Amino acid sequence: MKILSISAGKVAPLFGNHHPNYKLVASAIHKKAISTLEKPSPIEITTLGIKGDEQADLSVHGGLEKAIYVYPAEHYAFWNELLTRETNKSVDLQYGAIGENFTIEGLLESEVYVGDRLQIEDLEFVVTKLREPCFKFNAAVAYKGASKAMLQSGFSGWYLRVLKTGTLSAGAEITLIPGLRETSIAQQNKKLLNNRNQKDLWE
Repeated sequence: MKILSISAGKVAPLFGNHHPNYKLVASAIHKKAISTLEKPSPIEITTLGIKGDEQADLSVHGGLEKAIYVYPAEHYAFWNELLTRETNKSVDLQYGAIGENFTIEGLLESEVYVGDRLQIEDLEFVVTKLREPCFKFNAAVAYKGASKAMLQSGFSGWYLRVLKTGTLSAGAEITLIPGLRETSIAQQNKKLLNNRNQKDLWE
């Protein structure tokens, strides 16, 4: 288990001025890799996440409980195939495109539980909850069914709270320290999916 990429982004208009209905909607979902296996630059991690990373709406992203968004690289093949089919364009998403800060390998939603700790070199994190996708994710990948597809697939990723700060680079090994293991991220995902289906809450 290791970090393949560390990404960050700045708040900007989500659709740009070419989309009059949403030109004032701000988001920092467009993340760019700032530390990769090819160029493992050291990145400062604070209690609020990656130094320099921004969030437009702190009620749903960021803060102490959602300081770092983690996403498994294993899911990128699913998104590339789905988006290529649905948009009729060849899609090859780069790490950070899902809005994540840490792109990792070797650890999936079914294997991660709320309260588990991740030891990454000298830093320590705790798993807090799954990522709940909204219309901004649909816009970011130019497919109106993306949020629904994320929950239906179970490929949601999860948030971390930072327990011990420091500096990390891509390539760092991850050690999972189990907590009480009462609710997995996959179980949270299934519950949220059922709730949205029952109440027809899709964006």
